Amino acid sequence: MSDPPIDYHVAATDATVNSCWDNSLDPVVTVDPGSVVQFECLDVHSGRLGPESTASDLAALDTDSVHPLTGPVAVEGARPGDALVVELLDLEHHGWGFTGVLPGEVGLGLLADEFPDPAYHYWELDGDVGRFVDGIEVPLDPFPGNLGVAPEAPGEHSTIPPRRVGGNLDVKHLTAGAAVHFPVAVDGALFSIGDCHAAQGDGEVCGNGIEAPMTVTCRFDVYEDADLDAPRFSTTGPFSAGDAAGPVVGTMGVEDDLRAAARSAVRSMLDHLVAERGLTRTEAYVLCSAAVDLKINEVVNAPNWVVSAYLPECIFP
Repeated sequence: MSDPPIDYHVAATDATVNSCWDNSLDPVVTVDPGSVVQFECLDVHSGRLGPESTASDLAALDTDSVHPLTGPVAVEGARPGDALVVELLDLEHHGWGFTGVLPGEVGLGLLADEFPDPAYHYWELDGDVGRFVDGIEVPLDPFPGNLGVAPEAPGEHSTIPPRRVGGNLDVKHLTAGAAVHFPVAVDGALFSIGDCHAAQGDGEVCGNGIEAPMTVTCRFDVYEDADLDAPRFSTTGPFSAGDAAGPVVGTMGVEDDLRAAARSAVRSMLDHLVAERGLTRTEAYVLCSAAVDLKINEVVNAPNWVVSAYLPECIFP
């Protein structure tokens, strides 16, 4: 099956990249339903880090301006109450990415209080794998972490939290072939996209996936009177790193709070990776963020809930 023709190409320039959601932004282009648009997306820190960067460089960054979003694109005929349907046709990484651990005082990461020092890992992305330490290779399944439409409320809105109109969703299953329905809040919808990840474990536990610049191709459509309360998507996955490629090791967290259970599960996985795979604790934390999936196993047997961390064995040499 041949690739669909590109109707519009949106480069990442000062005129097309923003670090906020704002319904007063002028669209960089207005397209008809059915149009295919190719977006150039910067990495989460707009190219300020690279192969020679260090943990100190990461810690010194001004993180007030993150998630550069390419757009917005207006879609003709989209009105409040409709759904903007965004089909993700293709995502192409540019050969590199990084995963960072910000200083614990920043508070980003599931175990931020246990990792006071910053860390930085540069990933060489080779085809469909990302290379880690000790011969570990993480399967790549690229997806956009931050995508959506403009909110109804006026003014500038942070790109950090997810919202009912999209935003920083970090749903790793929004890979090529997935389709996302967004509730339209303003005329034209005003779609933007960015913060792409070459891979990520469910939970993104250290605060980053494999952050990477990327070229993303989308097709747009409009469903009238959809009456959505939040985004909805369809996807064929993959649903974990190396799907159907062998066994996993799971560690459980059993607590009376879901976040506490998730922390316990990840903490136990770090113990496993250090003891059984010889990683440092920081390397284990980074690897968990890129390849380990958190799953809610049960929330019905009060007073405790179970969250498990799933480690795919296929990533090891």
